[in-house]
Amino acid sequence: MTTKQRAYLKGLAMTIDPIYQIGKSALTPELTQGVSEALEARELIKIHVLKNCMEDPKEMAQVLAERTHSEVVQVIGKKIVLYRESKDKKKIELPAEKKSKSKEL
Repeated sequence: MTTKQRAYLKGLAMTIDPIYQIGKSALTPELTQGVSEALEARELIKIHVLKNCMEDPKEMAQVLAERTHSEVVQVIGKKIVLYRESKDKKKIELPAEKKSKSKEL
């Protein structure tokens, strides 16, 4: 994911509310499954880590991204934003990656 794409997703994430909360039980298989299903339906989701969760939000974001095959867009305080392109219901069109400029001799 390019910097421009990540910035675009951060902008989109500002307008959405968290759809999951992670508490003291941290990352359960049920939570991971639910997040994966939400990513398929929405592509971009926000997760709130509650104060009673003793885990580090950045570490949890990385583990959750690995388990759901998604990408961490950002972690700010106790908020995690994840992105995964949907297989069937593609909604978000990312900015195109720049092609490298080659100099002709």
